[in-house]
Formats: sequence, C-alpha cells, structure tokens
Amino acid sequence: EVQLVESGGGLVQAGGSLRLSCAASGFTVDNYAIAWFRQAPGKEREGISCISRNHENTWSADFAKGRFTISRDAAKNTVYLQMNSLKTEDTAVYFCAADVSDAYAGSWGAESEYDYWGQGTQVTVSS
Repeated sequence: EVQLVESGGGLVQAGGSLRLSCAASGFTVDNYAIAWFRQAPGKEREGISCISRNHENTWSADFAKGRFTISRDAAKNTVYLQMNSLKTEDTAVYFCAADVSDAYAGSWGAESEYDYWGQGTQVTVSS
C-alpha cells in the first residue's frame, strides 16, 4: 500500500525555520516525482516545490525561491522541505504528493498530476 506521511509542522515565529518530512512507504521515492503543496484557510491548494524522478530536476514557486528547499534522502525513503525566513502568510496545511509518471516544468504545480497524497501537517507562523 502506498502511503505518504508528513511531519515536522508546528508553531514558529516569523523569521524562524522548520523542516517538514514526507516519509514514503509502499514505493521508492527515487522512482517518483515528489512535490510539496500547501493550502491556507479560504484559499486554493498551491504548489511549493517539486523534485523529479532520479533527482534530475527541481522546480519551485516564486514565493518559495530563496527560502524553501526540497531534498530527498533515498536511504530514508523520505523527502524534505526546509523552510527558512518564514512569514505569517506561510501559515497553511502542508501536503506532499507523489507522481508515478514523473513531473515536468510546465505541469508540476497542478494537483491533478499527482497520484498519491499525504494527510497534511499544519504550519502556523506567528508575528
């Protein structure tokens, strides 16, 4: 059974950092494209960053560039999202998702591209 489990969320002050983890089971993360999304209250889910199969490419939304970094640890079968310089507007539920057929520059941010989703982890940034 394919599962994705996010962890690492919590409450942090503005300017602080968090590292989110997405632990995979039932498949090998190296063989899938993995992305992070987030959804703030009253807003649509938006793509943050994605790493393609075999580490060949990464893409990030403009708001994430320079602050958020996606990485993958094959030995732990886990994908991470390191978030620095957090802002109050980063408050949201954060999800990871896996795409069996790989990801591409023009479509990585579309929810419909992904086959499996985690349950999400709450990140709250206080002022």
